[in-house]
Amino acid sequence: MTRDSNSFNRQKPKFKPQPTVLVICEDTKSGKRYLEDASLHFRVTVLVEIAHCGKTDPLSIVKEAISRQGKFDRIFCSIDRDTHQNFDEALILAKTSKKIDIIISYPCFEFWLLLHFGYNRKPYAAAGKYSAGDLIIKDLCTHACLQNYDKGNVQGLFKLMLNNGFAEARRIAPNILTEAIASEEMNPSTKLHELLDFFEKLSLPQKSG
Repeated sequence: MTRDSNSFNRQKPKFKPQPTVLVICEDTKSGKRYLEDASLHFRVTVLVEIAHCGKTDPLSIVKEAISRQGKFDRIFCSIDRDTHQNFDEALILAKTSKKIDIIISYPCFEFWLLLHFGYNRKPYAAAGKYSAGDLIIKDLCTHACLQNYDKGNVQGLFKLMLNNGFAEARRIAPNILTEAIASEEMNPSTKLHELLDFFEKLSLPQKSG
């Protein structure tokens, strides 16, 4: 039987395909592995990479994102505030593209992990031979499940934290971010929860218009 145009219209997909998403990390170790495992957990197709340019400063990462925006619907740049000199310049450049979102952690990715153990607004700054990141890792290691935390050798971190305060971190992080913005003191805070929320939303079927 010949189908008319209306019958073909009824065959249109009910749900939108997942958008193409790229996450570019400066962290080649624990942060990258964590986000790869998070995308698997939420069953979303997300390409997680470090910057191909070989440099992991914020400006180079944003430039990499801009150079590849034609191939993706959304690009997230996951960066640490740390002490990068070109941080502000990177944020300004990112605003030139509607496809690019900056996921910042102050001072570093490990602050997100620390929130799994409760509220924290203690600023972290370099002291002596220790960087701000070193001091956060020192605090992380006071918790039994992360007492041997090694940024360069972490396997199964997402799965581990999923059973150790993941829901708590997602609950606390938005409040801390709001407080940080209101006080104009971003150290410490993170936007990692926004990326994870996006992963979760992406995993849900989106009805076509």
